[in-house]
Amino acid sequence: MAGDRSISFRNVSKSFVARGERFTALDDVSMDCPPGSFTALIGPSGCGKSTLLRLALGLDQPDRGDIRIGRLAPREATASGDTGVAFQDPALLPWRNVEANIALPLDVIGKPRSAFRDRIAELIDLVGLKGFEKSLPGELSGGMRQRASIARALVTRPGILFLDEPFGALDQILRRQMNIELQRIWADSKATTLLVTHGIDEAVFLADRVVVMQSRPGRIATVIDVPFARPRPKELFTSPAFHALNDVVTTALHGA
Repeated sequence: MAGDRSISFRNVSKSFVARGERFTALDDVSMDCPPGSFTALIGPSGCGKSTLLRLALGLDQPDRGDIRIGRLAPREATASGDTGVAFQDPALLPWRNVEANIALPLDVIGKPRSAFRDRIAELIDLVGLKGFEKSLPGELSGGMRQRASIARALVTRPGILFLDEPFGALDQILRRQMNIELQRIWADSKATTLLVTHGIDEAVFLADRVVVMQSRPGRIATVIDVPFARPRPKELFTSPAFHALNDVVTTALHGA
């Protein structure tokens, strides 16, 4: 990636055929995520948020437009190990312990696990799983499985991190705790991060800016900058300024 950790979407459009009819998931979407930034993508169901993420990962191809991960095409960036991803479903392999699950991307891209032994131990400590290195996924709580998933996304030291509703299956209390933890982990990794979420407070707490999408077809409705200084304390969740910005995002969503 030659040191370029930006994400760029230029005039991206994507359509699908369902039940014999073609519908447009994304229409002429352009967006930049600067190096080291944290961008949250939010919008109503069906607005194309996850489609945009899949395109950025090279899991699908746009009908029109261009996507660059640094200077690379999405599939090239993914193959290089310079992108990490965590989804709502941690998708841990049930027969692998925590260490082995975190090491999975190394196996996929053909890097020796032995060379990353210290990195894996560092990540286990970073995400708060020290002492659970040999535990299988079935022995972990939902929050712990998601922590392992995030550690796996970071094992190759990616410059780019994609997060697709990583805490969507957690209850509100645990989700808020994980937001606080993710902020700390992100600050340590310094990865350019794109988060897809339905959670307004999650987007406002974590991101430098919130990109609001509209549906039918999926387009960017507005971009809202988040002014809060980092690190953001848990007390921010209850502050008047936080709730005021949540209201701004909510109003933008209702118009989307």
